[in-house]
Amino acid sequence: MSPSQAERNSLRVMGLAGFASMASMRMCDPMLVVLGQEFQVTTGEASRVVSVFAVSYGLSQLVYGPLGDRFGKLRVIFLAVMACAVFSALTSRVADFEWLVLLRGCMGAAAAGIIPLSMAWIGDQVAYDRRQETLAKLMGYTVSGMMVGLWFGGFAAEHLGWRTALAVVSGVFAVAAFLLWRKLQQTAQQTAQNTALEPPVADAPAFSMAAYLANTWAMLRLPRVRQVLAVTAIEGALVFGAMSFVPTHLHQQFGLSVLVAGSVMMLYGVGGLLYSQMARRWLTWLGGERGLVRTGAASIVLGMLLLAWAHQPILGMLACLATGFGFYMLHNTLQVQATQMAPASRGTAVTLFASLLFFGQSSGVLIMAESVDRGWLPYAFTLAALGVAGLGLVVQRLVGKHRGA
Repeated sequence: MSPSQAERNSLRVMGLAGFASMASMRMCDPMLVVLGQEFQVTTGEASRVVSVFAVSYGLSQLVYGPLGDRFGKLRVIFLAVMACAVFSALTSRVADFEWLVLLRGCMGAAAAGIIPLSMAWIGDQVAYDRRQETLAKLMGYTVSGMMVGLWFGGFAAEHLGWRTALAVVSGVFAVAAFLLWRKLQQTAQQTAQNTALEPPVADAPAFSMAAYLANTWAMLRLPRVRQVLAVTAIEGALVFGAMSFVPTHLHQQFGLSVLVAGSVMMLYGVGGLLYSQMARRWLTWLGGERGLVRTGAASIVLGMLLLAWAHQPILGMLACLATGFGFYMLHNTLQVQATQMAPASRGTAVTLFASLLFFGQSSGVLIMAESVDRGWLPYAFTLAALGVAGLGLVVQRLVGKHRGA
């Protein structure tokens, strides 16, 4: 098998794992109303199943980064996918809300090792001039997972039960784990053959918490690292935090059913696919990364303002499409910056990036939870839109400063 074929096969397998990870993450968004009714809590309280996933996802990045650098990214991804299959199955059987929250936290901790380490693997294997396109292909899998998760979560909540949705996702994780196991076996055989032909190299040094903390502190002292991580956390709070409540807003503002609201929210993913499937062309048409940032931020602002104040369902649909298109255009640019901000410790760097993204998301969800119970979602969406407008200006300067570095 040629290196390019092996690269594509690995991307497909990791893409399936990323698909399942994002589906499980977003599946609960359209379920919040149903979960609140079943467990007799408010919709804001039910959103803990979203925020705890994000918090544990972010915290666990601090572990997966050095593990991936030390033991191999594919091996750690495989173990994370196996854990996701187990926790998703357990969550589908829970009968108490507090246990549901706890197991969703465990699910987030397991899922944390999939997408960021897949990005880091791409950073190791793919040259910079092809990296944005390759990361966009991985994003296509994750966006598809988000779309399916949103739709199937709403469909299952109305027709099959939310437990069925989680059980199905557990099965998808199991399939991805099997494919990753086969990939690891193939990689081990290739390594053994290469070792027979070439002199062995020295083993990597054993993991040391002191060395890890020293390395992380050294990275954080770099201005570029601090800047990328800061804007990523703000992006997570403004966009991901708001998007968690879009199905609820569509249900309340437009009178849509839970299933239809989840289906409309799929247009957010369609917008992402419009970008990810033509990433190279968008990069050329818009004049490079700064053009991507300008267009992405403008699309997010337009979409959020439409969501906040429109009253026609068709405008809500257009808002979801525009917001998804803009978010993935902006976020893909930040992903590329993350893979290049500390190449010597790329696994740790990219997982720090993901950690800050989901810390931001969890903060945004907690703030939005207060507004949804008070009926203030339109005002919260408006403030988020204004924040994204300012963030776009900051990211433009950041990208221009480090272009070609």
